[in-house]
Amino acid sequence: MESRTLRLLEFNRVLETLAAHAVSEAGSKACLEVRPLRDRDAVSHAGELLRQAAHWVGDARIKLVPFPDLSGMFAAIDEQKASHLDQDDLFALRVVFGQAETVRESLSKYEERGWDELNDTVFNTPWPQAAASGINRCLDPEGRIKDESTPELSDVRREIRNIHQRCTRHVKDYVLREDLSHALQDEFMTVSADRYVLPLKANFKGRVQGIIHDYSQSGETCYFEPMFLVETNNRLQELKREEREEELKVLRYLTDLVRRERDAVLGAYESLVTLDVLMAKVALGDALDGTVIEVREGAVPNLKQVRHPLLAQTGNVQALDISLVEGARSLVVSGGNAGGKTVCLKTLGLAALMAMSGLPVPADEGSVLPPWKDIFVVMGDEQSLDEHVSTFTAQISYIRRVWDLVDENSLFILDEFGAGTDPTQGAALAQAVIDSLLERRAMSVVATHFPALKAYAMATEGVRAACVLFDPSTKQPLFQLAYDQVGASIALDVARENGLPEDILDKAERYLLMDGSDTSAVLDRLNALAVEREKEIREAADQRRRMEHKRETLEADFERKKGRLIKEIQSEAQNVVHQWKKDRISRKQAQKKLADAREKLAEADKPAVKAQKPVFSFESLKQGMKVTYTAWNREGEIVEINQRKKQAKVDVGGVAMWVKAEHLQPASGGQAPAAPKGGKVKGDPVDSIVTLSLDLRGRRADEALAELDRFLDEALLKGAGRLEIVHGRGTGALRREIHEFLKHYPAVASFNLAPEDMGGDGMTEVSLT
Repeated sequence: MESRTLRLLEFNRVLETLAAHAVSEAGSKACLEVRPLRDRDAVSHAGELLRQAAHWVGDARIKLVPFPDLSGMFAAIDEQKASHLDQDDLFALRVVFGQAETVRESLSKYEERGWDELNDTVFNTPWPQAAASGINRCLDPEGRIKDESTPELSDVRREIRNIHQRCTRHVKDYVLREDLSHALQDEFMTVSADRYVLPLKANFKGRVQGIIHDYSQSGETCYFEPMFLVETNNRLQELKREEREEELKVLRYLTDLVRRERDAVLGAYESLVTLDVLMAKVALGDALDGTVIEVREGAVPNLKQVRHPLLAQTGNVQALDISLVEGARSLVVSGGNAGGKTVCLKTLGLAALMAMSGLPVPADEGSVLPPWKDIFVVMGDEQSLDEHVSTFTAQISYIRRVWDLVDENSLFILDEFGAGTDPTQGAALAQAVIDSLLERRAMSVVATHFPALKAYAMATEGVRAACVLFDPSTKQPLFQLAYDQVGASIALDVARENGLPEDILDKAERYLLMDGSDTSAVLDRLNALAVEREKEIREAADQRRRMEHKRETLEADFERKKGRLIKEIQSEAQNVVHQWKKDRISRKQAQKKLADAREKLAEADKPAVKAQKPVFSFESLKQGMKVTYTAWNREGEIVEINQRKKQAKVDVGGVAMWVKAEHLQPASGGQAPAAPKGGKVKGDPVDSIVTLSLDLRGRRADEALAELDRFLDEALLKGAGRLEIVHGRGTGALRREIHEFLKHYPAVASFNLAPEDMGGDGMTEVSLT
């Protein structure tokens, strides 16, 4: 992409805003170096990476904190073996490792989300385990070398602390013994040139034997080393030297670890910088209320409610729909001065640059652009007095320079091309340029005031016309686009609005009438109609959104009520079974109440089933007829007809129920489907009329019967028709107890031993009513 294009479309300002969201200096620099990608796959990868990062940041609520720039440190690592990193470098590495480890731990919690692009960014290099562990073990959170880094360092520092304690005790005794408290500026000893000294008032320096090391800036205090501390201080110097040697060993050891894992260390750092840029993009998207634009090969440009990225930050910007139609590869925008034509062109160009760079664009979901590899721009006053170049000459020179680069993967932006010369010839040149761009299959967007170019846009295949709208009464720009029509330039209205004297305006209007080219009345009428049409379109869109919201609300409310009703019916069914078990109601009453509960459940599920006209009348129902029960969308067979209640008893997969004729339709096949074996099938509870199994082998009789009782209750609630009770052969005692229990269970219609190939006398098959 040409740097001239980036400059004219002010892409650098977008990058400056992006860089402000980075937390590190390295990340900020990397943000400023972002450029549009020419490869379509790379653009798609960048867009998907941004989507995944946005989801991760939103779900994990993770934020980076500032981390140091390590770019200069790797040069030191690559130098000769004698060199080593200093403590500040290693502490910077500790901070980077800490950030990187936090990021890796957070992202590892979302493995099931399938964020491959994001995982590749963070985990694309091996983790420098030895270097990270060594630095964390030897440096504390403030960057100081820990005592336990080496045994020798620990011993040296322990002796230094002992010396400090001894010196403190000796000095305290000395001051008390010599009664020197009034001669000290401070009651505590201090350190000067790595030696313990006393802050003695200058006028007392001759009264005590010792060595003066230094004076304060005011000269009122001298730092005095008493003679009894000389030997101790000498020992302290030796220990300090040993400490520095041990610390140097630690630094060299850690540097060697970093040098051995250089590539992994660099990879961890670069991944963190890349992540800083990525999270800055996410933050930019939040600030702009932006989205990831789909970039698709062969797509027709369509930006929905797009806002100029630089103006969107202020919040005071009108959104536009910028789109071409299938078969059109050029958009010609006309209309009044200061109406937003140039902003429209810049918005499209800048949005394209951002999309190709993997940046969020302030536009609505569903926006799409083709993968332009090059964007060429003719815009603004390019006149140069120094080079004796006029605006028109500069435009021609630029087109000549880039013309051989233009192809089907190019976008050409032309703002007022040809305006610097004779209008007739300038319009002819503009038409010729657009024709040639169409021949090369390049896309173009053009802003113009030329009447001939407006007519060209309306009449030429492959070119779409659009105009910026203005208020019919006030002549103020509305910063909206209307398609498939042209607009007036309203130069006189703009001049009047900006204070040009009325006598000049009157003369201009007379000249316009004399010229016979005043089409403002017709164009004003077209503008008024377009404004009205855009208003109606927006109102229709608002109404559609309201209706969709209302529909979603009603559906959610229906699902809530349906769920509540199902729970109530389940509770009612459980209560019926409980009453029957307590002998409070008869078997027939229990069956009737359960049938009523099933009917309620079917009614609750009705809105979710596609409405169909009843096919059967009650008189047409016959015993043995194959039918479909529409509430469950399952086939069954009519086993009995009740003339008094006008209902038919239908066996659906082993469950018999009384239903009305309007709930039945002809079966799709000749035979009702057999209930599948092998346990329940996942799905809606009312659609789970299948065989359930219970294995009671190895249980004592009392345990087995209690488990069987619970199992039968659950089977009734789930609408099961057939059961398989596995009890094993053994002595037959458990089988006899189970059969005795089943004889007295009211919901059991029949039971028998399974066929030999299904388990024989080791399993009992049960049919429920």
